[in-house]
Amino acid sequence: MKKLALILILAFGPFLSFAQQKLNKEELQLVELIDKNYQETVALLEEVLNINSGSLNKEGVREVGRVFEREFQKIGFETEWVEVPAEVNRAGHFVATRKGTKGKKLLLIGHLDTVFEKDMPFTPFTWLNDSTATGQGANDMKGGDVLVFASLKALHELGLLDDRSITVYFMGDEESSGDNELSRKDFIERAKSHDIALGYETAQGFNSVTVARRGSSGWTLKTSGRQSHSSGVFREGVGYGAIYEAARILTEFREELAGEQYLTFNPGQIIGGSDISYDEKTGKGEALGKTNIVAREAYVTGDLRFLGEEQKERTRAKMQEIVDRNLNQTDAEITFRDGIPSMSPRAENYELAAVLNQVSLDMGLGEVKPGDPGSRGAADIAYVADILPGLDGLGASGRGAHAPGETINMKQFPDLIKRNTLLLYRLTR
Repeated sequence: MKKLALILILAFGPFLSFAQQKLNKEELQLVELIDKNYQETVALLEEVLNINSGSLNKEGVREVGRVFEREFQKIGFETEWVEVPAEVNRAGHFVATRKGTKGKKLLLIGHLDTVFEKDMPFTPFTWLNDSTATGQGANDMKGGDVLVFASLKALHELGLLDDRSITVYFMGDEESSGDNELSRKDFIERAKSHDIALGYETAQGFNSVTVARRGSSGWTLKTSGRQSHSSGVFREGVGYGAIYEAARILTEFREELAGEQYLTFNPGQIIGGSDISYDEKTGKGEALGKTNIVAREAYVTGDLRFLGEEQKERTRAKMQEIVDRNLNQTDAEITFRDGIPSMSPRAENYELAAVLNQVSLDMGLGEVKPGDPGSRGAADIAYVADILPGLDGLGASGRGAHAPGETINMKQFPDLIKRNTLLLYRLTR
């Protein structure tokens, strides 16, 4: 009898705990449906994880899109594939829509691509234990894409999407966009007809949600010096050479700018010598030089991460000022490249976080607090953050994103789906 009682508690305990919370009849039915559909949800997750969809694998990205096309059409969504211009050299984007007149109009954001290209070792969906699985893009972010579908499927099965406006926009090149302006044009334009944007990048567990994210941009530093015999270095007529000039600039970047909240700037690559070459497409560089030659050229590539355009522009101005302080017989120039903008912490984002917090409390999952903007990198929601209020970090949880052995927390996954489903339900009422 004790064993039977334990089995009954394990089987029905989670549902009973939800029932004791402040959920209405429809919300309780949604929770039950997520459990009922869960094995199908896991099967869908396995299917998309077992397709390589590195950003440059255009056919792989399209194949994942076709899987979601099949599934979204089953639940009453119109689907389309948004092509990008040929010069972008990426697969394009998957879009699914339902249109109606009731409730808030929601834009749900994800991406189909991963950082794992075809020439990298492949990791299929694999259970590591009863609460953890691994696979390429498991939490960043095919798990989030599947979570979105599972939520909408439950809402559809109860007729709760009838006469509602939902756009699901899954990018094909979030991890490596070919041309941000061209690739995101359609996405930004569609956002203007919505009320709220929700992003499904990796969740940081149950108790945090993203209300702001830093933006990312790039910079390139080129320095030059007077090529001479090394015995004359530092002399008036010879100067310091290109490598010393690059080192000076990088050191002053660190000394004068490091430590400011939300600001980082990282030199990711440096090449220097008497002759250098660099391929921007592959990221490969070569240098020719000798120890007894004062370097004629140096080249540095880096990124700049920031919160808000003011911080970005102010930092760029300071970097330019440092670059202009040339050492004797050297010259330098820096160029900046825009990438993904930042998602600034709007008041409306905190209001949405409060709605999510109430859902979580009503479900008995604990308090949800806005996360630290400095803890999250750039994401596609930032392109529309000035147009719409929004939240991000609503997807699957896990560890090791962008690395071999990336995992998804399968113990938290069903409850994250339930929480998101109730959030969508309340926003569309």
